Amino acid sequence: MGVQLYKFLLNFTRKASKQTMSRVPFSGGPVEMGIRKKITEKLNPIHLEVINESYKHNAPPGTEAHFKVVVVAEQFKDMPLIKRHRTVNDVLSTELATTVHALSIEAKTPEQWAAKPEAASTPACLGGFGK
Repeated sequence: MGVQLYKFLLNFTRKASKQTMSRVPFSGGPVEMGIRKKITEKLNPIHLEVINESYKHNAPPGTEAHFKVVVVAEQFKDMPLIKRHRTVNDVLSTELATTVHALSIEAKTPEQWAAKPEAASTPACLGGFGK
């Protein structure tokens, strides 16, 4: 990744974290930044949250494997929810095949977001390691 792109993404994610994600830990790691970049380039969202939820799981600090994305985009209009999710999954197909273990998706239209501008809370992890 070029230095200019890295600086742009770092600045973008810092601004986003101050505006929309102050309630959750912000890693700004390479996987998270790659997710932001791909979704921004492919879907041109009017609102985007990429939340690294790996800390909620039995994972070492700094892990980037469990994510939640909240994507609000014009192109989701007239698209069934399953197709919205498939669209996001297609955009992140490389990450899902390699580094991302779990992805929670909220894909909304601008009208849906305007009616309720908040993400649903994620339930606690109940799996793994004999739980």
